[in-house]
Amino acid sequence: MVAFGKKLKQRQIEEWQRYYINYKLMKKKVKQYAQQIEVGMQDRRHVLKDFSRMLDNQIEKIVLFLLEQQGLLASRISKLGEKHNALQHQPDISQICELREAYRDVGRDLLKLLFFVEVNAIGLRKILKKFDKRFGYRFTDYYVKTRANHPYSQLQQVFKHVGIGAVVGAVSRNLHELQDRQGSYLSIYDQPALPLQDPVIDSIKAAVDRLTHSTNFLNFLAQHALIMQEELPTPVGEHVDDQKYHFISLILNLANTFLYMVNTYIIVPTADDYSMSLGAAATVCGVVIGSMAVAQVFSSVYFSAWSNKSYFRPLVFSSIVLFVGNTLYALAFDLHSIWVLLIGRLFCGLGSARAVNRRYISDCVPLKYRMQASAGFVSASALGMACGPAFAGLLQTDFKIYKLTFNQVTLPGWVMAVAWLIYLIWLWISFKEPPHDETEENQMPQESNAETVENDGLEKGLKQPLLISSEDQQQDEDGDLECDESEEASEESRRPATSIQSAYRLLTPSVKVQLLIYFMLKYAMEILLSESSVVTTYYFGWSTSKVAIFLACIGLTVLPVNIVVGSYISNMFEDRQILLASEIMVCIGILLSFHIIVPYSVVQYVGSGLIMFVSAEVLEGVNLSLLSRVMSSRLSRGTYNGGLLSTEAGTLARVVADGTITLAGYLGESRLLNITLLPSLVICISSILATCYTYNSLY
Repeated sequence: MVAFGKKLKQRQIEEWQRYYINYKLMKKKVKQYAQQIEVGMQDRRHVLKDFSRMLDNQIEKIVLFLLEQQGLLASRISKLGEKHNALQHQPDISQICELREAYRDVGRDLLKLLFFVEVNAIGLRKILKKFDKRFGYRFTDYYVKTRANHPYSQLQQVFKHVGIGAVVGAVSRNLHELQDRQGSYLSIYDQPALPLQDPVIDSIKAAVDRLTHSTNFLNFLAQHALIMQEELPTPVGEHVDDQKYHFISLILNLANTFLYMVNTYIIVPTADDYSMSLGAAATVCGVVIGSMAVAQVFSSVYFSAWSNKSYFRPLVFSSIVLFVGNTLYALAFDLHSIWVLLIGRLFCGLGSARAVNRRYISDCVPLKYRMQASAGFVSASALGMACGPAFAGLLQTDFKIYKLTFNQVTLPGWVMAVAWLIYLIWLWISFKEPPHDETEENQMPQESNAETVENDGLEKGLKQPLLISSEDQQQDEDGDLECDESEEASEESRRPATSIQSAYRLLTPSVKVQLLIYFMLKYAMEILLSESSVVTTYYFGWSTSKVAIFLACIGLTVLPVNIVVGSYISNMFEDRQILLASEIMVCIGILLSFHIIVPYSVVQYVGSGLIMFVSAEVLEGVNLSLLSRVMSSRLSRGTYNGGLLSTEAGTLARVVADGTITLAGYLGESRLLNITLLPSLVICISSILATCYTYNSLY
């Protein structure tokens, strides 16, 4: 097992090693501070000041070297520019080829410089986190607040690569002019639609995007999956093991995701009618819808554990259980039993293999395809969410075959039972079980990438105890032994969490706040969707078809919203700014949904519902992005991983929301809307306050 400090050193460019952040020295310094405080030789104020000065010196060393290298690159580009200008008057194919290769050499050196900056940015975040974890007070909060927005901030030079953009632009423009149209000298500004066919520029663009946290639609969409990437940047040309990758198996995983989401939401428009046909109240639809989520709380854990040994077997089991569950759901009408109906939905929840779907992408899809696969996972979920109610709206018929009834309330069950049977056959024929490491649980966890890692310092306030417990003194989340001078990590400290309790101990205040936000947004969305049929029937007299159209339209907003946010908004504002703004918009949507005095209108309901849902969808992307960034790297793999924790938080939110709908129904349908919105409002306001408290730790 390799500790982070040693891993960081291995990724350094050898000839530049003395210009990198001295992570090992600073880690030792943190240990010395702890010893000095224990014996009363130092106070916290002096430690804070001394460590800040040391960190400032380290950053200045990095920045000055960065500026020096930028100057050297600029000088080389200037000299090449003179040759470039000369060729415009006397074009020569061989000289153009030489010049293009010279620009590529500059591009490769620029890529090395970007790699240098990225590794240092990760090291800085790690040492800030280590300081916070060791002493238990908010040094990161203080340091970021005082340095990040200062007009002379050198911290911005590292994290925002100030000045490198001009070098990137110069190399890109000249290589664009010299690409395979020798002598044409087309400008990148005049022909923006023409692709730049050069792998060096593609690599530079990817490195700049990682460093600046800039993103695109695919990136932003992929963040919703909370599938961890590499922590440290991968050197150019490093081999990626593709032996586990099988395209059809990936498609089958995505198909499972799609069908499960269709299965979840296909009953929403008719659940209240089904409940009443079996002699129950319309608001029992909350229990009917939520029973699937109740079972999913447990199924997520055993499926996640099962995926340590196999992917094929849990997917087969999932398909069989879902086939049985949907058959029972459909038969409940003729058996006239609400209990059969609920058991059927519980079976459907027990067949939830989303943990397997997510784990397959994380473990078996090569890094170069993982972002697209993660985006596919989210897209399949969103499409299934929209298609479920839409299919329900189309199933408006009523007939019998022998003693079996096929109508709008039973057809969702029959249709999904057939769909899972067909999927099971396809799965059995086409799925390829990847090579599986039996000891995967004991391996070093895969770290997340530069955008998704390091900031999980403990923000416990200056009044908290100075030192953490003796157990935590011996080892930290990175796997570095604080009581040992070596950079080797203990095997135990590198292992993934082995239980819910050990996973919970790794949750810092920042992580807990992000999980609270995820709980809040899933709760608000579930309240909106699950009670829509009852509320719209009571206030507006909507038919099943109208409810289905409304829910389908809401579901279809997911991808367009992510396109706008991923392509534009996320590149204009920081994630934490979008997070706070989205929470406020969700709160506004909730407030506008209340029925107070004036007659309740379709415009008010649909408008407030769209504001709430769209804001929650934006919030989900940035929330999971920040969650992966502040979460311990030990939660990136294993059974009790970050994906499982977020799934459990979201599933519990759905369970509580659906239970709230059923309980509120006892007070009458006239009070249902306001009573169910009150908890949403309280949780939303709490999450906003909690976000403000941890805001500076989300840098």
